[in-house]
Amino acid sequence: MTKPQQATLPTPTPAWHPRWRAAPAGAQPRVGAAGRETAAVALPATWINLFKALASQLILWHHMALYGPMCDVAHELAPALLDALNEHARLVVQVFLVTGGFLAAGSLWPAPGVQPKVGWLDVPAQLWRRYQRLAKPYLLAMLAVIVAAWLARGLIEHPTIPAAPEPAQLAAHIVLAQDVMGIESLSAGFWYVAIDFQLYALLVLLAAALRGLPGRDGQRAVTSIGVVVGLVLVSLLWWNLDSSLDAYAPYFIGAYGLGVLARWVRGLRAAREPATLGLMLIVGLALVVEWRTRIALAGATALLLCVLPEPAAVRRWPARAAQSVLAFFAQISYPVFLFHYAVILVTGAVVYNQWPESPQANALGMVFAWVASLVVGTLMHRAVERRS
Repeated sequence: MTKPQQATLPTPTPAWHPRWRAAPAGAQPRVGAAGRETAAVALPATWINLFKALASQLILWHHMALYGPMCDVAHELAPALLDALNEHARLVVQVFLVTGGFLAAGSLWPAPGVQPKVGWLDVPAQLWRRYQRLAKPYLLAMLAVIVAAWLARGLIEHPTIPAAPEPAQLAAHIVLAQDVMGIESLSAGFWYVAIDFQLYALLVLLAAALRGLPGRDGQRAVTSIGVVVGLVLVSLLWWNLDSSLDAYAPYFIGAYGLGVLARWVRGLRAAREPATLGLMLIVGLALVVEWRTRIALAGATALLLCVLPEPAAVRRWPARAAQSVLAFFAQISYPVFLFHYAVILVTGAVVYNQWPESPQANALGMVFAWVASLVVGTLMHRAVERRS
């Protein structure tokens, strides 16, 4: 996937990772002895599953409409749809940024008035666990893309097929530094894995730095909120306006930080409304300085995570089936994201080699690549991601 401001995805939990458990619907925050509200809130599990499921499918189809040759040949059948997917579907990366911050805050720093769950001595192990969780399927996907590109190059010539990687290119990808080093990415979307790790590392370091703040819970909360809000504002009003910074976490910390703030707002009991209004003002200020549709979407996602109630438990078959489908697509979203480009490469090469001038055959090839990506993602989720 190309980066959002160009042509264009999730955690300890990636934005797309399902391994967290929400409190039962209707649960209220627990108040400690000092009167602080903690993280025992009704998390919007169903809504997060919906956001991740929809966003991951749109990203998949964005790449399907962006990287040829199938989309080039099939374009005449649905030009408006493919153009819209090409141009606008990349924006849903903001959904992953916000939900990533929301879930990371829940596991590391669920409320500004409580001590974060990580200190300086915990930082190396925390980052190593994060890297392992991201990297196990990611490194397999990297191998899959290399093999897929080799197969595709043997069948057709097309500018979107990656060349054989150089040793330095492989090393940069392994340490998630390809964009920082200015090295061409092996796959669409690998840039986001690197950014996700950078953002998580930044939150870990920030939490560790503020863990030992002196004073009462209220004073600690004010300081923590001030630091995060300040970081979000600097990002939205400065760093995010400079596209040359898009290989670094500061460019994206505004959207990610909105997710952190949304997690804190959701944990409030008495002041949720004014805090939500404050979040709206931050987003509004950023949009007044310069309108960015991606930031508007990030702000809308954060606000929904603040206010959407988790649906009550359902027992009737249609509703339960719908929730199961959403949970399934959310669970496989990360491996689907990682492996779908390899599937597109091989499928596109085979279809174009056999039917280079048939829009119908290439359109069917796109549908086949979509289904095959879901199958491969499911297998990788069960064989690799779930076990790790």
